[in-house]
Amino acid sequence: MLILDEIDVSYGPISALRKISLKVPEGAVVAIIGANGAGKSSLLKSIAGWEIPTSGSIRFIDRSINHDITRLPSHKRTDLGIALSPEGRGIFPDQSVRDNLMLGAYLRRHDPAGIERDILHAFARFPILGTRQHQPAGTLSGGEQQMLAITRALMSAPKLLLLDEPSLGLAPLMIQEIFATICALRDEGLTIVLVEQMANQALAIADYAYVLETGDIIQHGKGADLMHDPKVRAAYLGMH
Repeated sequence: MLILDEIDVSYGPISALRKISLKVPEGAVVAIIGANGAGKSSLLKSIAGWEIPTSGSIRFIDRSINHDITRLPSHKRTDLGIALSPEGRGIFPDQSVRDNLMLGAYLRRHDPAGIERDILHAFARFPILGTRQHQPAGTLSGGEQQMLAITRALMSAPKLLLLDEPSLGLAPLMIQEIFATICALRDEGLTIVLVEQMANQALAIADYAYVLETGDIIQHGKGADLMHDPKVRAAYLGMH
């Protein structure tokens, strides 16, 4: 569904990503792991259109259509079916939970019946959001805000969901729920790119994974294989 071919991303003189090439199969969870500053968020932002690569190409493939999206604006990528749930959640704290979801569906605003159907589906997936739908989103707990951030991204009806550190700052039970949700979304046919510092949990559910180190891919393979790789275990899983 997604092909990155030797993309470079820089912030002024600082290089964030160098010659990154990867593939994301349709219907898979692809994990990106690495230490702080490795370039994981920059990678997701380049896919979502928040950052434009200085070189290389990004292709999004939907059925028989092969789109070069390297320089496509972010809102047009959303229209194609790419959604990002960013690090830090990025919710609108003064807007209600329901209004946050309506904003996530903005490009679908001419389909009110479909939007309402998906809101009800979201409340079935995360019942707590339904019970608090009229509360300001800023009054939710951290875990509830993360549920809202993921659900708001889903409201654009994406084919490719980008998740940036969904477990950040959450309690262990909430982390389990978030990862269970990711697995459920994959089972429903959604394609997911997951950036996650909790490498053991990410690799446990990933069909395929890439290891980033200071802007370079240093290793890749099936999630289960990397879980048992001695170098990955020592560097990222705290195991020997």
